[in-house]
Amino acid sequence: MIEIKIDYEGKLRCSATHGPSGDIFSTDAPVDNNGRGEAFSPTDLVAASLGSCMATVMGIVAQRKEISLEGMKLSVGKHMSEDLPRRISRLEIAINMPLEESHPDRKALESAALGCPVHHSIHPEIEVLLNWHWV
Repeated sequence: MIEIKIDYEGKLRCSATHGPSGDIFSTDAPVDNNGRGEAFSPTDLVAASLGSCMATVMGIVAQRKEISLEGMKLSVGKHMSEDLPRRISRLEIAINMPLEESHPDRKALESAALGCPVHHSIHPEIEVLLNWHWV
């Protein structure tokens, strides 16, 4: 188990401390939901978690196969629902790979991204769209 401690600081701002490392980050409510938008919102963290998880598991596969993914970039667009309850409705991920589209390990890398734990944890009602861009 990993413990993350959350402190509510007031004015819709929280700080989260990662138990094992002591690393700290802040969240803020978004401007469109009564906040100041001065930090990641909690739902922004879901989008960031998905992108970084995909990159990490692809990195694990690449490391095992001695493939360099230096320069790989991911971008995640988060869309909130228009109706209630307020929720994430769609996540659009653009993955810019520093490899040729014909790379022999392309399928293994794509499969790794789709198999990341965060992707498996996303509610099925959230639409997840992936756009791969190979050099």
